[in-house]
Amino acid sequence: MKHRLWGAPAMMAACILAVAPAQAQFGSILRKVTTPSPAPTSSDSDNGGCPKGKKGSGAGRAIIGGVLDSAIGSAASKAGVYSYVPIAEVSGTLTNAIACKLDPKEQVQAAAATEQVTRGGDVGETANWTSTTRENVSGSSTVASKNQLADGTSCMNVTDVVIVEGEETRVSKKMCRGPGQSRYVLAA
Repeated sequence: MKHRLWGAPAMMAACILAVAPAQAQFGSILRKVTTPSPAPTSSDSDNGGCPKGKKGSGAGRAIIGGVLDSAIGSAASKAGVYSYVPIAEVSGTLTNAIACKLDPKEQVQAAAATEQVTRGGDVGETANWTSTTRENVSGSSTVASKNQLADGTSCMNVTDVVIVEGEETRVSKKMCRGPGQSRYVLAA
């Protein structure tokens, strides 16, 4: 009897894994064509603008998710498949496109690099960092240009580069510091 109880989830997981390649090959044929929806709005349940997976509340989804998560979770993590959520302490410094690729400690490192170059403020100044938590993850922040607005606000364009497992992500962002403010923050 015990073999049957353990055999059913294993058989279900094997069937799901066997179907996955077929869905990957024929998914575009089987999916409905939809128009893109507007950009997500921020809320307490938002994931910071990072890509989301499907949501569901079914018990079957929870059981299968638990089985598959334990079976392939570590492999996906090593392959860099997971997406991270931007942490609050870097929200005024990092863009979501960069933060979503970095774990929380790496986000702090990337934000520190941005703060370092904005303190110096010279065009061309670069700060590099290497992850202390994952191999093959590094990045840099470089001041690309500076300008002064009519109201006295000082702005600069900063280019962030993040390399995760050989894949480069490059994002330009505008950082501004208003009169009397002590540091630069992301401009809208």
